[in-house]
Amino acid sequence: MKIQDSVIIVTGASSGIGKAAAQALAGKGARVILAARRKDLLDELSAQLPGSAVIVADMADADSIKALIRKTKDQFGRIDALVNNAGQGIYGAVENVDIGKYRGVIELNVIGPLIAMQEVVPIMRSQGGGTIVNISSMVSKNYFPYLGAYASTKYALNCLSLTARAELEKDNIIVSVMHPTLTETDFGKNAIKSDEVAAGMESRNREGMPAADTAEQVAERIVLAIESGKAEVYAHEDME
Repeated sequence: MKIQDSVIIVTGASSGIGKAAAQALAGKGARVILAARRKDLLDELSAQLPGSAVIVADMADADSIKALIRKTKDQFGRIDALVNNAGQGIYGAVENVDIGKYRGVIELNVIGPLIAMQEVVPIMRSQGGGTIVNISSMVSKNYFPYLGAYASTKYALNCLSLTARAELEKDNIIVSVMHPTLTETDFGKNAIKSDEVAAGMESRNREGMPAADTAEQVAERIVLAIESGKAEVYAHEDME
């Protein structure tokens, strides 16, 4: 897809990967709709991105998601791409996962992106096509202790995304998945953690661990996903 002059929604745009993706897309000439809960941070970012707009949205709330899509269509007349980036981690042994908190993460990581897809598909179909990029994770390709609950949400997102890709191909709606690896953001800090994981993270150092990607590096791969239309894009070329 051509990014220049396109209308692109980025969720979770107030910080981290979402913010970097919004900056990268605006740098290529897109009109970016910045969606998140923190209006102050969105306003600050929007002031730096010509042609951008702020729509406060809670991606764990169905009515808020529907309002985001409706307001974007009303303001810009079309939606060329949706980047479903908003999400939260939840870390802990499977036997200790808090079910209430897990349900909340499922609402944000799986159901929210699904509702957003359902809302944009009729718009994209009516305009002749569009692109959806869902931000997953490399944990969805592996089995790591204490990451089962979080990874399961990304496994589900992968399945929904790639199935939708096959279903919507006839409508020229391209659905892709982007898989970041360890990234230098506040994602880990904001994740829900069990006591044993929190204690382990406090005592653990980064020695021997692979270098983390920057949010800007991940944003470049999101741009690639939009431009190329590949089914799955990874943080590093050697993973493809």
